[in-house]
Amino acid sequence: QKKITYIVGAVVVLVGAFLAFNRFYLQPKEKEALNQMFMAENYFEKDSFNLAINGDGNYLGFLDIIDDYGMTKSANRAKYYTGIAYLHMGQFEDAIEYLKKFKTDDLLLAPVKTGAIGDAMLELGKTEDALKQYQKAYAETENELTTPVYKMKAARLLESMNKLDEALKLYEEIKKDYPQSAEGTTVDKYIARVKIKKG
Repeated sequence: QKKITYIVGAVVVLVGAFLAFNRFYLQPKEKEALNQMFMAENYFEKDSFNLAINGDGNYLGFLDIIDDYGMTKSANRAKYYTGIAYLHMGQFEDAIEYLKKFKTDDLLLAPVKTGAIGDAMLELGKTEDALKQYQKAYAETENELTTPVYKMKAARLLESMNKLDEALKLYEEIKKDYPQSAEGTTVDKYIARVKIKKG
């Protein structure tokens, strides 16, 4: 019975410590990080990627947010922004590094993150790895916005690799399942091209 009392007491102490840590440290840090990140997000939206990543001397950049507010949701989100910014800047290894560090369960952001890693890998000449990322991206969360985008990227890559049957299958899936998407409205020309190549 004493053992049980000690265990229960320890659990109560741990839960209390966690709640106190969350309320008095993490929540204020989160609020501070949000305020600090405002300008970096602003620069990102204006395609000023270097300023977004590194700051401007007055306001913190995403890398500072990651370093200074590591346990916050804002720092996690800053990893995504940093990865995408590096992708735009042509620093593909850095893009992959930060995108892989970004954790999300968001139904749209998760496939976008995976697909962006694929884009970076493709730029590095890692064709097979890029294809796997695109396949993972369109399978990760099926939806009208991201699925046709990454099915199209995978199909075009397969076509460039002369895997025509696999490419055609994806093109036809886009036509059938996502006819209203931007990809669905242009996919007929890709289907026709593959059929000509197949003879």
